[in-house]
Amino acid sequence: MTPPATDPLPAPMRATWRDYLALTKPKVISLLLWTTITAMFMAARGWPGLWPLIVVSLAGYMSAGSAGVFNMIIDRDIDLKMQRTAKRPTSSGLISSRNAAIFGTALQVLSFALLWVFTTPLAAWMSFAGFIFYVVIYTMWLKRSTWHNIVIGGAAGCFPPLVGYAAVTGNLDLFAGYLFAIIFFWTPVHFWALALMIKEEYREVGIPMLPVVHGDRMTVAQIGLYAIYTVVLSLMPVYFGAVGWVYFVSGAALGAWLLVLSWRLYQHVMSGAKVEKKVAVPLYLYSMLYLALLFVAGAVDRML
Repeated sequence: MTPPATDPLPAPMRATWRDYLALTKPKVISLLLWTTITAMFMAARGWPGLWPLIVVSLAGYMSAGSAGVFNMIIDRDIDLKMQRTAKRPTSSGLISSRNAAIFGTALQVLSFALLWVFTTPLAAWMSFAGFIFYVVIYTMWLKRSTWHNIVIGGAAGCFPPLVGYAAVTGNLDLFAGYLFAIIFFWTPVHFWALALMIKEEYREVGIPMLPVVHGDRMTVAQIGLYAIYTVVLSLMPVYFGAVGWVYFVSGAALGAWLLVLSWRLYQHVMSGAKVEKKVAVPLYLYSMLYLALLFVAGAVDRML
């Protein structure tokens, strides 16, 4: 008797280079690299050189990508439960935690070596500090324990301009400190606008983001407050003579629209209306454009 035909078992999926690239969170890194590169132009007050740009861009991507890899390893349990992250290579099981860790470690070691050898030791240490802050301070400690996670942990995203600045000058001055501070106060505005839209996903996996813990009204009030901090702080380097009128005019115009969008979101929520994407998305998207253009304005001004 002929046995019944059976369908062959599907071959197990193998990770490709695209899957490993996805581990590094390319979309997130793009803005980090932008602040790094524009900070190099600010530090050099002109063209920083092709070779330094290539090295810092490559090493910066590796370091930030390494942080993204370890973030996915640590958060694979909650990523699997959230719709927007369930298909990540680590949470889906396509790439094992062991292989991801090897990949992430290799990226970090190579990044540190490139910056140390071809730029400055300070740039290498600033890059590594950003990695430690994101993986250990934010992902492992703050993210699951307090709603202050994005305020304090957001400092990890402030290190890229310090890397670019130190790679050119070998030191960090007051202006570099302002670049750090601008991103520090900008981060809550950017991230909480997103958190408002996906707060239920955070609630389901037990992540204490501000909208989950204290509600929408508290969140939009904090967004407005941090938007004011950001705009005021961004214009202070003009007072100290670190930048001139090109930066001032650009920063004032860009900041004015950031405040307008923050105010619109505040009014919408305070009126009792439910948070809608048409209100929150414009602030979320513009906040990225704001930071990118502000740093361009700083680079152009310092070059002039």
